[in-house]
Amino acid sequence: MVPYLTTALTGPLLELEKRLLDAQPMIEHWFRQQWKDQSAPFYTSVDIRNAGFKLAPVDTNLFPGGFNNLNPAFMSLSIHAAMGAVEKICPYAQRLLLIPESHTRNTFYLQNVAVLAHILRQTGLIVRIGTLIPEITEPTTLELPAGGRLTLEPLVRKGNRVGLEGFDPCAVLLNNDLSAGVPDILKGIEQNIMPPLHAGWATRRKSRHFAAYQHVADEFAQLIGIDPWLIDPYFDQCGKIDFQARQGEDCLAEKVGDMLAKIRVKYDEYGIDQPPFVIVKADAGTYGMGIMTVKSPDDVRELNRKQRNKMAVGKESDENLNSPGMHFVPLAFDDTCVMPDRSANPDASPNRFYAYGVIARLAMLAASIELDETLNEAA
Repeated sequence: MVPYLTTALTGPLLELEKRLLDAQPMIEHWFRQQWKDQSAPFYTSVDIRNAGFKLAPVDTNLFPGGFNNLNPAFMSLSIHAAMGAVEKICPYAQRLLLIPESHTRNTFYLQNVAVLAHILRQTGLIVRIGTLIPEITEPTTLELPAGGRLTLEPLVRKGNRVGLEGFDPCAVLLNNDLSAGVPDILKGIEQNIMPPLHAGWATRRKSRHFAAYQHVADEFAQLIGIDPWLIDPYFDQCGKIDFQARQGEDCLAEKVGDMLAKIRVKYDEYGIDQPPFVIVKADAGTYGMGIMTVKSPDDVRELNRKQRNKMAVGKESDENLNSPGMHFVPLAFDDTCVMPDRSANPDASPNRFYAYGVIARLAMLAASIELDETLNEAA
């Protein structure tokens, strides 16, 4: 689906977006060829940043947590997509076990789980929700702020199968990114797990993903005749860093300096009169943890204690994205916009955000390549 948001930008379509629209037939044919060789992840969400002169992914999540933000008017499309995804990976599934994250205080996330379970049930599956929370030893029902209830049940392992008391599922769907590692109860089970265990952050690394994306972006840019920098963020990695012990600080500062210099070259090339910046984030994990923006190598060396503690925080701690002062607004689709309308004005609603869908699919393709590369490591 190509999104057109009700809060769409009103400015003129950027040159990059025009180029993508003009090349739409070539782009769609190229994607069809790519998916003949690669299996798409079960589900994916992509964070995209539009700088006004550049459009690129900054995060690709293989365990998306925003199903509560989908437009209810297009629920039938979500159900159809889920049906196709399940049938492709596990065509004979009847009973499905959904395993979410372990934080129950994040009501936004719980609403996401409820909507995801509803979508899956509408495909004809029997869906129950199992939890890895050790304190939950019997079925526990949670009230949701938007209405409705969510029942979590303790997982039960019998031989090489995992399920619930009185419930033996055909397949397991993870909505838990395994940031805390792969739990023993899920290791070596014979049921199909979607996404696979090696898609979790216990194995996955952002540096590997962006390396795969770099190759995808280079090939795509050559296809349509653009500078790959316009759709690809520069990235580098620095190995193990301990902010609290101030270990790896020099390596990070050097990498930041080198990257800022590379960005300045591109800014000069395109006449961009803005100060370059670098985003520093952990190589594994999600939920906006351990992220900071720096504009100078000195920014890395001059972190105060509070900033160092922030960079050391992981997802399993008490902090999360829903911190005081954060504000979240669902942006619903204004129209389904399955494909752009090349006969219409570039600013027409089906066209305005075609570029976002293209970049998201490039990131999903990179994630597919990344998962193939890590499969042997997880074996």
